[in-house]
Amino acid sequence: MGISQYDPAARGRSAWNAGRQVGAKRALKVRQIWAIRFFLDREGRMRDRALFDLAIDSKLRGCDLVKLKIGTLVTGREIRARAMVTQQKTGRPVQFEITSDARTSVLAWLERRGGSVEDFVFPSRADPNDHLSTRQYARLVDEWVTAIGLRKEEYGTHSLRRTKASLIYKATGNLRAVQILLGHTKIENTVRYLGVDVEDALELAEHTEV
Repeated sequence: MGISQYDPAARGRSAWNAGRQVGAKRALKVRQIWAIRFFLDREGRMRDRALFDLAIDSKLRGCDLVKLKIGTLVTGREIRARAMVTQQKTGRPVQFEITSDARTSVLAWLERRGGSVEDFVFPSRADPNDHLSTRQYARLVDEWVTAIGLRKEEYGTHSLRRTKASLIYKATGNLRAVQILLGHTKIENTVRYLGVDVEDALELAEHTEV
């Protein structure tokens, strides 16, 4: 709800978004991904490295990422190459890949973390039976991006969700594939989410021979 310019109580009151970065958060570039990984490895932050790698690979919303259970990722003594979760927002299942780097970092974290298949991969420090909160996840992302010299106002948890999807789109131009990976119900949502504009569409058309 906005503030009417004719409301006397609103005079002198700052807008809710004054000084804030509003709009879609930026996706990370490949060199920034590796800079964050280097920082986390250097600091010995095993849990955070696993969380970061899973966030990039899974392309999940924060609410789904923090609720991942060990049984979703593990088969026997190994980390699955692919996993599936039901999205909280849409109620629809979505699959994601877990690449070799992510499998290595997740396995290292789980070997330290311990637990059963019914436990959360990333437990809350306040309550070991609960999962990491989305607020704490957001604070961690702020810390990671500022550690490599980025402005936290321009990046957030959705930056990690968007990163691999954006790289796939730039490499292939395949919006339908990205739609499936993000679990969007409509391709229009994917277009808006990736920030695909007229120039992108025209460039794709120019490189398509029929």
